[in-house]
Amino acid sequence: MLERVTLAPPSSDATGKETNGELVNALSVDVEDYFHTEAMSSAAPREQWDGLPSRVVQNTERVLELFAERSVHGTFFFLGWVAERFPALVRRVAQHGHELGCHSYWHRLVYKLSPEEFREDTRRAQGAIEDAAGVAVRGYRAPSFSMTPGTEWAAEILAEQGFRYDSSVCPVRHDLYNNPRGPRLPHPIAAGALMEFPVTTIRLWGHNMPVAGGGYLRMLPYSFTRWGLRRLNEKEGQRGIVYTHPWEIDPGQPRLAARARSRFRQYSKLSEAEGKLRQLVSDFRFGPIAEVFSAELCCTPAPSRGPMTKAGASR
Repeated sequence: MLERVTLAPPSSDATGKETNGELVNALSVDVEDYFHTEAMSSAAPREQWDGLPSRVVQNTERVLELFAERSVHGTFFFLGWVAERFPALVRRVAQHGHELGCHSYWHRLVYKLSPEEFREDTRRAQGAIEDAAGVAVRGYRAPSFSMTPGTEWAAEILAEQGFRYDSSVCPVRHDLYNNPRGPRLPHPIAAGALMEFPVTTIRLWGHNMPVAGGGYLRMLPYSFTRWGLRRLNEKEGQRGIVYTHPWEIDPGQPRLAARARSRFRQYSKLSEAEGKLRQLVSDFRFGPIAEVFSAELCCTPAPSRGPMTKAGASR
């Protein structure tokens, strides 16, 4: 039977507030390699992945070191493909006191999958992560925030598989994850069986503006991210959810022959990302998603699905 890893003693109470009244935000890492991204999907098709030099272990370990310097814990959403090939990395993340989450197996956009394809992909990924670390995985994040309108069936499948929450919505205009009317704040989905925790945006000039990290942290001035997150915490009284990827702090990653737009998205300002991330964890307080939003998760029913084997069957 799988057991949960006990996180290091939290610095916040169940409401996500520190004793001095400062809100604690949620920090997350989507654990994938540089060739797994949607931007590189044409330049690095899945059948070529095993032949490309992997850098995910060394980059994730750098993220772990950076977080350890500030005694920060977060949620690491693992790609199942990574978990199967590098199970020791999954265990190392869990042993450092971080929450484990699922980021799909093949990094395929949800709205391009059938329900059965999504179910099988999720089962395989969740099983790989759980078997690697021996802990239950209850949080999910879709590749490229591809839980867009029309994919509500996916939340039902996640609930069936025992997930407690999803963090796959970025409610902004975007060519990959266009969802500008999506709710900005946590809310129940799948008939209340699941909580949705959208990544952070602020409302500005009638539009949702992303301040959730990732490429936005990398490409925009750090002062904008800091201002946006403080505005969310202090003016709205809301906790944020920010994210990053291990490959974003790796300016030495191989350059693939992708289209110009994809190269811009993937390679712009990689040399600045680690410094900005280091500043972010210095300026704000962070914790894992399940800890920061524990009060909201108490409102969802306990999962009924048992842990799975690598083949995806319940134990």
